[in-house]
Amino acid sequence: MSAERPLVRARRLLAWAVEGIPELQAGQDLGAICREPLRVGGGLQPWDVVVVTHKVVSKAEGRVMSLAEVEPSDPALALAQRVGQDPRMVQVILQESRRVIRAEPGVLITETVQGLVCANSGVDRSNVGGGELVTCLPLQPDRSAAGLRRSWLDLAQGGPLGIIISDTFGRPFREGAVNVAIGVAGMPALSDHRGLHDEQGYLLHASTIGSADEIASIGELLMGKIDQVPLAVVRGFSWEGPDDGAGVLQRPAERDIFRR
Repeated sequence: MSAERPLVRARRLLAWAVEGIPELQAGQDLGAICREPLRVGGGLQPWDVVVVTHKVVSKAEGRVMSLAEVEPSDPALALAQRVGQDPRMVQVILQESRRVIRAEPGVLITETVQGLVCANSGVDRSNVGGGELVTCLPLQPDRSAAGLRRSWLDLAQGGPLGIIISDTFGRPFREGAVNVAIGVAGMPALSDHRGLHDEQGYLLHASTIGSADEIASIGELLMGKIDQVPLAVVRGFSWEGPDDGAGVLQRPAERDIFRR
């Protein structure tokens, strides 16, 4: 990470869902298709953050698979019996993972090829047309976010402009899933308050905030889970520090008590 301290700040926010985005097909230009809905839906200004659900990115990038075309391997068949899932689904999950972390009835936690720790490698049946189709996570979410930022930067008068690609993750110690950032471009993903003093003079030692995750959750509240609205804009932030992508949000395995 750069020596420049990453900080994301806000005192008042304005946020809205972006309507009018059609169903995407593989190979379509998501950035171009969303330009007019972004403009009509309120436009963009410098320091705006656009939250994009990963599913629309995955569809445009061809990360949709049909389970009808999947032949489960012997390891997938054994694991499917253990967790109680469709063996074809488990096969796709294994293809999208580096390793299995937890496997119990109804639960399959993996480390994905992108380095994320989540249920089912992010492979999902919802909002993908029904039937035998599933979506997989974008292969390089930070690169996808950077591409969208280039497509929309002129709409924000040249920026600054933040882009967050989000997905819904469960949490080991809390009920209820929340949206988190799996791809970030144009802004820091973390706010590092360590080494600063509070108003009483106390030196902060461990106050690092997952700002991109918090903004991603704002986006989910606006976009909903079943409303087919894949974009939201959040206005009112400013930031400083490096554009290091979403990888800095992932805790290293040696400091992750869940994986230990």
